[in-house]
Amino acid sequence: MNAPTVTRLSARARVGVLVLALLLLGGGATAYTLRAASGRAEATGTADPGFTVVGGALYARDTATGRVARVEPAAPGGRVAGGPSCDRFHAAGPTALCLQRRPGVPARSYVLVLDRNLRELRRMSLPGIPSRARVSASGRMLSWTMFATGDSYARSSFSTRTSILDLRTGYLVKNIEQIPLTLGGRRHHAPDVNYWGVTFAADDNRFYATVSTGGRTHLVQGDMAAWSARALRENTECPSLSPDGTRIAFKKRVSDGPREPWRLYVLDLRTGREHPVAERRGIDDQALWTDRDTLAYGYGGAVWSVPADGTGTPRSLVSGASSPAAPR
Repeated sequence: MNAPTVTRLSARARVGVLVLALLLLGGGATAYTLRAASGRAEATGTADPGFTVVGGALYARDTATGRVARVEPAAPGGRVAGGPSCDRFHAAGPTALCLQRRPGVPARSYVLVLDRNLRELRRMSLPGIPSRARVSASGRMLSWTMFATGDSYARSSFSTRTSILDLRTGYLVKNIEQIPLTLGGRRHHAPDVNYWGVTFAADDNRFYATVSTGGRTHLVQGDMAAWSARALRENTECPSLSPDGTRIAFKKRVSDGPREPWRLYVLDLRTGREHPVAERRGIDDQALWTDRDTLAYGYGGAVWSVPADGTGTPRSLVSGASSPAAPR
């Protein structure tokens, strides 16, 4: 008589233990989910109150925190932190652009469009790893480049996706590879066409970029209204147009080796002449014009500057930083 009773109690006990275990596991999963969500919130945190984009100031990504900081030599560490978390950042006019890599495989990133107070206006989730970011002087035109495969321009095999967003019309070109390209005076069609590193002219219509095809890189000039692009010269990467629109800073490949294959050069668009700047190290960055005579760029975990005319010497602006921006 007692055996069945014991059996029934054991079965109930086992059910109770199972329910309790499920509840505990569920609670643990919930806690993990909340922690993960909290981590994502911290990783995509917005700017602190009062931290805004100020014309004439220099901004950079703080390596230790991943957040945008305002460079102030008198401040601790030479900067004032408090901006959003970004892997790449740029700002001009009333607009800022923040690229944030998201965790997980395959690689995806957020593209955040921000106002001058660094409040979010628009968010897009796109595939790839952040590489380049640019805002036109008016703040109307935005462009960014994502690595689709690989993680370095120095590698022989990589693919990028470059997008352009017109904030006035809301029109987004997710990949500019479809723009008709003229190369050597002829319309060029090839499956290996790859664009990166856009820089905008003051009219918000003309732009410059790098195109790679047939194992060679070219500087191209694009026309948004005509939706066309033409190659201007070879061996010109990551162009950056000067504030007066007369010169382009760019990376020039000077070595086929994997170590420091580039030098930073400046091209005069009117004469077609180019010259190296005083920075002799290999710069893998899209240089920034902080004014009409000075370039800033990331190298070796710091932001540096050098005169654009080839004179002077490089100097460190802020250590533990990258992705400089100088809104005007």
